[in-house]
Amino acid sequence: MSKIPNASETVPEAKQQKKRSRFGEIVHSIKRNKSAVAGLIIIALLLLILIGSLFIKYETVTATSTANRFRTPDLEFPFGGDNMGRNVFLRTIYGSRYSLSIGFLAAAISTVLGVFLGSLAGYYGGLVDDIIMRASDVLASIPGMLLGMVIITVLGQSLQNLIIAVGVTGVPIFVRITRASVLTIKNQEYVEASRAIGMSHLRVIFTQVLPNGLSPIIVTFTSSLGLSIIVAASLSFLGFGVPVPKPEWGTLVSAGRNYIRTSPNLMSFPGLFIMITVLAFNLLGDGLRDALDPKLKK
Repeated sequence: MSKIPNASETVPEAKQQKKRSRFGEIVHSIKRNKSAVAGLIIIALLLLILIGSLFIKYETVTATSTANRFRTPDLEFPFGGDNMGRNVFLRTIYGSRYSLSIGFLAAAISTVLGVFLGSLAGYYGGLVDDIIMRASDVLASIPGMLLGMVIITVLGQSLQNLIIAVGVTGVPIFVRITRASVLTIKNQEYVEASRAIGMSHLRVIFTQVLPNGLSPIIVTFTSSLGLSIIVAASLSFLGFGVPVPKPEWGTLVSAGRNYIRTSPNLMSFPGLFIMITVLAFNLLGDGLRDALDPKLKK
């Protein structure tokens, strides 16, 4: 027969749950989610790789060697050598600084612009809402890849312009998420009280409304990190990304596609890094969604 816990055994657990803060509850929920923990571990390893790439000289990853052309993977060249004899392993590690920085900065641009515009649309409503949402609909109706290519063509091909292009394509998602969150909060009593004591509208938005509606925005930001990396890699694959010979992951995949039959390692290893990175951010995003959405708690 299973033992029925008595009141003295359940009281400490109840007290422990009461003592946890909101942040503590989120951390506790993520710890219990194996997928989210796995995503965090992978992201931590990727950040260590990013830090390690800072100690690799640019001349090292661009130096050519006729003797190492299409070299098969070994201890010295773990990912083999490319068509110019360059170490694919070092180029992939070095490329993490480009791909990860593009992911974080582009997602930050999307978040800042999208949250600001979505907050105005949801809080003020009326004409402001119509103008912002119609502009967002027009932007969302353009395929992200096509919009990115147009922006890079107009601004020029560079790392900074690639970040801007990828960031702009993600703005409509955050506009909609933020607007929906603000609409559910702006009529709460504490918001009405803030307006009644004379707080300005912008102050009410950024001190009362947004802090209480950040949960869906945080989850969307985490998921958009992986999406930004995929979009940037796709643009680089098509020749609109980081200029050659800088070894961004999408550029490495593009450079190896012509040798996929004879040297598949040239594009398989950088592609594997892209896949694992996007998977890690998606796993963490799912874990945060479960932790921040009360309806999903068991």
